[in-house]
Amino acid sequence: MKTYLAKKEDIQKKWYLVDAKGKILGRLASEIATILMGKHKSIYTPHVDSGDFVIVINADKFSLTGEKLKKKEYIHHTGYPGGLKSVTAQKMLQEKPEFMLKLAVKRMLPKNRLGRSMLKNLKIYAASDHPHVAQQPELLEI
Repeated sequence: MKTYLAKKEDIQKKWYLVDAKGKILGRLASEIATILMGKHKSIYTPHVDSGDFVIVINADKFSLTGEKLKKKEYIHHTGYPGGLKSVTAQKMLQEKPEFMLKLAVKRMLPKNRLGRSMLKNLKIYAASDHPHVAQQPELLEI
């Protein structure tokens, strides 16, 4: 018996719609990352993008547990001397909730060009409406 390896031509991508209202950030991000990688399919192959498209609505209504809103920090460096910048999760949630969710999902995907192409299949919107109605996304309960 041979091991089945999926090819790019064999993959049929579906569209899923996820409502982030009332969900916890980390648990939501891990489920989305699983769907983007294609691990929920029986034809999962690590070196092929076998994942599906995911549309997330109400991205500004997810929650964090414990003291993370006040204590969790997002840190980046500008590249200039003394350019270390940090923003608390509370401020980030007010200003850029889509970026916060996208970053959580990005860090759960492979760290290579395949992971970057998987991230392009993620569409995040802060409101409850989205422009992907023509794709007829299937509602996914997480």
